[in-house]
Amino acid sequence: MPVVLTVALCLSVIVAVGVVFAAGRTAPDRTGPSADRYVEITAVSPAVSPATGPDASTGSFTEDCGRNENGHHNADNVVVAPGVVGGAHHTHDYVGNVSTDALSTNESLARAGTTCAGGDRSTYYWPVIRRLDRAGSDVHAVGGGADGNTGAIVTPSSVRVEFRGNPVSKVVAMPRFLRLVTGDAVAATAGGDARIRAQWGCSGHPGRFTTAYTRCPRGSGPTRTFDLPSCWNGLATDSPDHRAHVVFPAVNGVCPQATFPVPQLRITVAYDLPHGTRYAVDSFPEQRRDPRTDHALVINVMTDRRMAAVVRCINEGRHCQSA
Repeated sequence: MPVVLTVALCLSVIVAVGVVFAAGRTAPDRTGPSADRYVEITAVSPAVSPATGPDASTGSFTEDCGRNENGHHNADNVVVAPGVVGGAHHTHDYVGNVSTDALSTNESLARAGTTCAGGDRSTYYWPVIRRLDRAGSDVHAVGGGADGNTGAIVTPSSVRVEFRGNPVSKVVAMPRFLRLVTGDAVAATAGGDARIRAQWGCSGHPGRFTTAYTRCPRGSGPTRTFDLPSCWNGLATDSPDHRAHVVFPAVNGVCPQATFPVPQLRITVAYDLPHGTRYAVDSFPEQRRDPRTDHALVINVMTDRRMAAVVRCINEGRHCQSA
């Protein structure tokens, strides 16, 4: 056999083996969402806050629940899909209650431990974000690579859990075990944007929110701000769609008829990433990691006594922190 033909055959074999190896190897996702899913934070206009009235509740109560340093992750969603292990098909970050999973009940949550100072056993959770320049450790797991969520999970640099007042009235206590949902996990295929509540931003640029991923200037990192609904129907801690029992106020802060303002929960999650690092949120596979799918869920497990202290602080216009 001529030398040239032999060399060509050998090269063909090497290329073929390389293709097979690459096909069976999980590599970091260095592409991720398309470029039009990212915007410069400097192009985003600041949000306008509603004016406060004479009966406004202007205080706040901030909790320190850590930033999930203990790596509490799973692909469950106990609010929307209780009892279904892996039912979220994307991975959630948790702070607060250390036991939360698909099989949690009110009773199990009430007796579990917590990462929150002061003993609040509430559970606060949202999808993780991943940096796309590194491979994750869950490349074959449900919620991770098996559902298209590639990349290395990023631990937040900070998490702020803040209960705030209402711009036009005093607030009343949330009932224990109230379920709260914000955002639309199926926004990319929903056919409408009514439930989209994604608020991506950058540290050092307060009040600038967008439904797209943000590109932050050097020295700044991406943030996510979750505003939870705060107008409760006064009757139920949950509803068939997990939303009808507690809804959002109007833009001016007024709650719909037959609902009552409860402390408005805002969760702000920040990240430190090397400048220019691509990142993406976990999502259902068919949502293709669309930034508009960002969402968060809460189960209030505060004792009635602690919730009363939160309400008192807010209605008196004080700014309190958990001890």
